Amino acid sequence: MSPKRDGDVLRLALPKGRIAEGVLTLLSEAGVRLRHGPRQYRPVISLPDFEVKILKPQAIVQMLRVGSRDLGFTGADWVAEFDADLVELFDTGLDPVRLVAAAPAGVTLEQRVVDGPFIVASEYERLTRRWIARRGLDATVLRSFGATEVYPPEDADCIVDVVATGATLAAHGLEILDELMTSSTRLYASPAVIESPSLRRRAEDFVMLLRSVLEARRRVMVELNVSTRCLEHVVAMLPCMREPTVSPLHGGAGYAVKVAVPRDELPMLIPQIRALGGSDIVVTSPVQIVP
Repeated sequence: MSPKRDGDVLRLALPKGRIAEGVLTLLSEAGVRLRHGPRQYRPVISLPDFEVKILKPQAIVQMLRVGSRDLGFTGADWVAEFDADLVELFDTGLDPVRLVAAAPAGVTLEQRVVDGPFIVASEYERLTRRWIARRGLDATVLRSFGATEVYPPEDADCIVDVVATGATLAAHGLEILDELMTSSTRLYASPAVIESPSLRRRAEDFVMLLRSVLEARRRVMVELNVSTRCLEHVVAMLPCMREPTVSPLHGGAGYAVKVAVPRDELPMLIPQIRALGGSDIVVTSPVQIVP
């Protein structure tokens, strides 16, 4: 049975640690304000009928699973580790990492198999055991509690841990043997939220806010002026979301065109606009875009 809830209040879990900064920035850019001190785990949120608690990513998975939290940001790696039956609402794409097996430089997976029984240190016990079974390895899992990279070579033969750039592994003389999965920060819901029409609708509205920020990060607003003669040529080449906004200029001097375009296409787009007769080009960065 799920813990008793307070009416239609959505109980949101925010993460501590490595992935917290990206989530808090995302919320801030979506216009969601949080007020809390450095040792407070229950911040006040500006969204009505939301209640927030800050938890470790591993704990968020467990709280969502038992229903004491409705929504929570956590890594896909921890959801897989606990084999939790949660509903993924939104992959933010933030903090992308790989869960890998790594060993001291020069050691290959084939050598580990030939050398016989060995020890694998990891915080991810279930995923590590699955990897061992899938690879047909003769290995024992040693549960670690952080700083897993320091275990080899004295206390473990290899490790299974998450990496972003691989710099930490390299600093400890470790090389990647195998990749188990990829992960990122995602927003999950307890299954009970999806079963409630009112809670589900509010959860979807929350997701819309977050998506609008990430969509804005991928695009820029381009404004330009163009003559009547060149208008259709310029509009035809603009990679807009639907249709550009076109307004007549004062005195019949042509048109002003405004469009949201992919940020990475901008270096090629501006010369094309100029070549087709566009002028007075202004580029700005939106904060949110709701398609």
